[in-house]
Amino acid sequence: MYTHVAVHRSHTMADEAQPPNGTDVVDKMTVEVAEMALDAKEAAGKEAAGGQPGAAEPAAQPSEKETNGSATPANKPVCSAAFKEQFKAFSKFGDTKSDGKHLTLSQSDKWMKQAKVIDKKITTTDTGIHFKKLKSMKLTYEDYNKFLDDLAKTKKVELDEIKNKMANCGAPGVHNATPGKAAETVARLTDTSKYTGSHKQRFDETGKGKGIAGRKDMVDQSGYVSGYGHKNTYDKTH
Repeated sequence: MYTHVAVHRSHTMADEAQPPNGTDVVDKMTVEVAEMALDAKEAAGKEAAGGQPGAAEPAAQPSEKETNGSATPANKPVCSAAFKEQFKAFSKFGDTKSDGKHLTLSQSDKWMKQAKVIDKKITTTDTGIHFKKLKSMKLTYEDYNKFLDDLAKTKKVELDEIKNKMANCGAPGVHNATPGKAAETVARLTDTSKYTGSHKQRFDETGKGKGIAGRKDMVDQSGYVSGYGHKNTYDKTH
């Protein structure tokens, strides 16, 4: 009995020691290669993340508010208080009886021209069309904001850009005007060095007017013949 048991066990151990067939070998190699590739990928991820656990996870993306929020210098917020003060100032511009609560189209155009909002892209025709959409000759502060919003959308211009210009254009009527052709014309017409005839006789060499002597023939009582060219040239020591 013990002999049969020993023989059986020897056969069993021999079967276990025999190598597997070809299919089993291929499957086992495929699994080992896949496991090696997975281990290599995990090792590379840890190395790129500095070996810290969980560092391979993607970083949180900044929110839209952080990306395009008010803290960005390019999106400078409009000072509503300054804009409202400008509204009051221009509503009284040219109208001493105005209470500062309503703005006419004419006052609005003056404000926009001073702020250089009215240009080749936005004209007075555009402002007139959008102003009359509100069906009122004078607009309140709230309606005027609606007018600007509608104008900006139609002309595809940033509303904040328009308001910033209008809020920082200075007091009504204060702007840097460049001299035009009219100034050049006035300067040419008042240049006494270019006068001729009787007009030239009314001014001296410096351009100063001679007064009545330049308008009337005064009697020369110096003793010289009229028209004498060497007056006061005689040497008084003789």
